[in-house]
Amino acid sequence: MEQTTFNLALPVAIGSDHAGYEYKEEVISYLEGKGMLIKDFGAPSADSVDYPDFAHPVATAVESGDYAFGILICGSGNGVAITANKHQQIRAAICWGDELARLARSHNDANVLCIPARFVDLTTAREMVDIFMDTPFEGGRHENRVKKIACM
Repeated sequence: MEQTTFNLALPVAIGSDHAGYEYKEEVISYLEGKGMLIKDFGAPSADSVDYPDFAHPVATAVESGDYAFGILICGSGNGVAITANKHQQIRAAICWGDELARLARSHNDANVLCIPARFVDLTTAREMVDIFMDTPFEGGRHENRVKKIACM
């Protein structure tokens, strides 16, 4: 299998809970500044909300194939990752550094980046977004492993 990358002509699906709201707004501005199309699935403010209400719509959007990939942001990254990974075609990865973002794509073909807003700074978050969207899935020995992830 040849290396595969995201179709960046498609919009990016993004969502957060209240703890990730500020980072979500910053990442949206950052990506729009690069000329990318974004679909914001909420949260609409920093008022307390339940993360599944935003993680499920992002995961559904990515599963549809109408979006290049997804970004989910909450305090720890755990809640949104657990929720998104309930979807059969989603491979959501919590990343808190550049190398994790790179490996999530190159080895795991992750299609949703989960950012723990309480544990990374905004500069790191932006760097991880760039790495995640620009790193191809290597395929090869990783392809069979990825095929075994879904419970079908």
